[in-house]
Amino acid sequence: MELESHWWKGQLAGDIYQALRYKELKLPSYKGQSPQLNIRRYFADLIAIVSNRYRLCPAARHLGVYLLDLFMDRYDITVQQLHMVALSCLLLASKFEEREDRVPKLDTLNSLGCMSSMNLVLTKQGLLHLELLLLETFQWNLYLPTAAHFIDYYLSIAVTETDLHDGWPMTCLEKTVLYMTKYTEYFLEVSLQDHVFLRFAPSLVAAASVAASRIILRLSPSWPSRLQRLTAYNWDHLVPCVEKMLIAHDSDVKEANKQKCQQPGQMGYSAATMPPQYLHQANIQYPQQTLQNTLAPGHGPTSYLSHSATLQGPGAQQHSHPQAVSAVMDGKTNNPNLAYQVNTHYSCAAPCFDR
Repeated sequence: MELESHWWKGQLAGDIYQALRYKELKLPSYKGQSPQLNIRRYFADLIAIVSNRYRLCPAARHLGVYLLDLFMDRYDITVQQLHMVALSCLLLASKFEEREDRVPKLDTLNSLGCMSSMNLVLTKQGLLHLELLLLETFQWNLYLPTAAHFIDYYLSIAVTETDLHDGWPMTCLEKTVLYMTKYTEYFLEVSLQDHVFLRFAPSLVAAASVAASRIILRLSPSWPSRLQRLTAYNWDHLVPCVEKMLIAHDSDVKEANKQKCQQPGQMGYSAATMPPQYLHQANIQYPQQTLQNTLAPGHGPTSYLSHSATLQGPGAQQHSHPQAVSAVMDGKTNNPNLAYQVNTHYSCAAPCFDR
């Protein structure tokens, strides 16, 4: 188990990585045509919240969301059924990625606030039917690499002593590695929140998470040659995905500043700015600036998961009695959904750590 959980440190790391890269070439196609895309974010958050509550590994959380995306892409599903499907996807993913003793139990899932608020009950028979339908949909193949499966391999060389921080040598490598890990976790969570990231290969999303983290932490060069060799992605490959991540981060920073400024007697920090051309300069050397040593309150890696697990489902309807939801789904016709296009550059950097 120890070897399996740290495969990126073993002698077979290169072979395992190549097997994952080969497998991602055969991932099922995703068209983004679900009529429920407007509420997808809610159910992605639900999976993340339940995953954090039971301390499931990131691979289980990412696989659960990916299974949900693929299933929604193929079926018309009611909001009530989506609650059941989302939890079933997470259960299947946790059974595949986690130890048996860490897999959530049925009775604990039924005690979740989102279930009681909608008067829903997931029965053992209903769960078996749903899991069978899911497995048949995926042809009994759950070996589906996600960005979470690649990130540890990339993090193994994401930061070294040769990197510069604001153009100066680093004085605390351990602290930098810690911030790098936290920010990559944050950007991986960002990638779960929008189906637009399914346009990119999972290995590219993982690489973009590292690149975006290096930019936020003002490490130079932004995409060193060692990472390019390891990932087989150059800077131009990463720019579209990195840009989307940094725009999402910019929005989070502004929201955190807004909330902080609304608190009596407090003022939000002024975020340092960066030239909009930085996305096209992989070896940029940043000018020395005065940086704050703390993250903004309410903002940071996986901060969006801080809300309560008692989420009220979108369009939820109350019922007088608990009910078991049927696992029967209806096939749907094509209804392509055009994902948004990002046409602006990220222009805000979060404070990181003291040099």
